Amino acid sequence: MSEHSSAHPTTKLFVTVWIGLVVLTFLEVWLAYIHLNLTLMLVLLIGLSAVKAAMIMSYFMHLRYERLTLSLWLVPALVMCICLMAIFFPDAARALNLRG
Repeated sequence: MSEHSSAHPTTKLFVTVWIGLVVLTFLEVWLAYIHLNLTLMLVLLIGLSAVKAAMIMSYFMHLRYERLTLSLWLVPALVMCICLMAIFFPDAARALNLRG
């Protein structure tokens, strides 16, 4: 059998992934309403958002069924996004302290 013989996504798979995305979204909304330490909440929200983005890219953008090299082209974009966020985090922390 060839490597691509089982690479045919079904409607059941897409519905399952969609339900998983909805559950993760409800979890993120619930985290916003409970009283957690701000740092912990942000780390959890960013982590859950990264999982959701990976699920969307893997299944709905069909990267799961592509060659690994195509998926690795996303790594520089991810690094750039993380660097840009790291640039703005100090300003966001300073702005939080200005609210007196």
